[in-house]
Amino acid sequence: MWFQRTLTLSAKRRGCHLVTREVLEGLPVLGEVKVGLLHLFIQHTSASLTINENADPDVRADLERHLNVMVPENAPYYAHTLEGPDDMPAHIKSVLIGPSLTLPIHDGHLALGTWQGIYLCEHRDHGGQRRIMATIQGEGG
Repeated sequence: MWFQRTLTLSAKRRGCHLVTREVLEGLPVLGEVKVGLLHLFIQHTSASLTINENADPDVRADLERHLNVMVPENAPYYAHTLEGPDDMPAHIKSVLIGPSLTLPIHDGHLALGTWQGIYLCEHRDHGGQRRIMATIQGEGG
């Protein structure tokens, strides 16, 4: 079985956001998959996807603060500046974190660890809605 859908996530402020529920709500067909894989690919160059802590929101805030220290705005060596001071750092952060995830499906559920959740990392001050291409490959049962 193959299934593919574009998910549109609501606009989020800059930071790391737990979006597991939003992703799952857009993929009710997941419940029909006995064993398989879910591949998520964000179709943007200034946001990224990762897996991390799903319980304590301090983790998300700490990640955002650390990324801002690692990749500062207004660095004097940036040539790509026409789209604002948050744009080039957003591109760098998206390269560091990455545009995609591949997650196991087991008995109709994502086989995430107890404390794991899907993060949308929004690297722009005003990024807007984000599109994620979700592809499921698996066997029903």
